[in-house]
Amino acid sequence: MPSDHPQDSEDELLPEYEFDYKQAKPNRFAANQRRTVVVLDEDVAQVFTTPESVNKVLRALIESMPQSASDKAS
Repeated sequence: MPSDHPQDSEDELLPEYEFDYKQAKPNRFAANQRRTVVVLDEDVAQVFTTPESVNKVLRALIESMPQSASDKAS
């Protein structure tokens, strides 16, 4: 459906924009999103449905792993 308003060339998107990175500011919301995202395969995601269940199993696996010589010295 055509617009009733005539198009103004100033309202058009430019094909390219220049961004002055010197004036950029840090994202103030980024601190709230310091999580590592891991994508599980579908079959694994069907078994481990919460982050807590994944972490519990991974921590148990870490505990069962043999420690290296450098780990024992710490």
